[in-house]
Amino acid sequence: MPKRSSSDADAWWTVQRGSGPVLATAIHDGHGLRREVAELIRLSDDERLREEDPFTGQAILGVPTHVIAHRSRFEFDLNRAPAEAVYLTTEQSWGLDVWREPPERGLVERSLAIHAAYYAMLGQMLDGIAAEHERFVLIDAHSYNHRRNGPDGAAMPQESAPDINIGTFSMPREEWAWLLDPLIEAMRGFDFNGRRLDVRENVAFQGKGEQTRFVHERYPGTGCAIALEFKKFFMDEWTGEPDTGELEAMRRFVTFIADTARGMLE
Repeated sequence: MPKRSSSDADAWWTVQRGSGPVLATAIHDGHGLRREVAELIRLSDDERLREEDPFTGQAILGVPTHVIAHRSRFEFDLNRAPAEAVYLTTEQSWGLDVWREPPERGLVERSLAIHAAYYAMLGQMLDGIAAEHERFVLIDAHSYNHRRNGPDGAAMPQESAPDINIGTFSMPREEWAWLLDPLIEAMRGFDFNGRRLDVRENVAFQGKGEQTRFVHERYPGTGCAIALEFKKFFMDEWTGEPDTGELEAMRRFVTFIADTARGMLE
């Protein structure tokens, strides 16, 4: 299996706190499971990896303040509200049959306790940033599959699968247009290994996740959370193998966007 940010079943997340009003998160980068969950999961490592966001943690390392989750979304999904954070039905998990048998209530509650601990940690950190800065930006890095018809099947057409999908569903869009519009133009102008990326808004996804909602509701007028979805052009989504050159460009890209946002805020 390709190297991940953590395979330690005891690690929840890694937090690095730096200066400035911009931070980045990779909350679906994780692959780890605690033992009681791993023993009950029906899915193989490869099946889980396909629906996780590997290497997004590496992409945000250049941002001085960042959070990288190490727990698999199949243990609990940090981008869903507590009632939906543990996948209990196939409708919640892209039709996948996650469990060998339904998890007992205690297991679910222990998973949700870690989910709650994450948002308590995030809130505390964002409170500190908000106390230091009039406004802040959170870059919420994710990735998405575009070859769901199998390793030899046709990819999704570019029309419906931009290289970068910006999700703004929970954002008060007009209030943040002064920052978001030039930021998207900066993304489109970035030299990504000799090419320009197709960056569009609310095409493949709309940014309806729990973390962006949390930021916009808790910090109105202060916090702007941008869901940044990379199409998995940087890896083989069926084998999990990354393209190291693309990963390096992803890190430069995210660092550039964070620096650009910081310049607009300060």
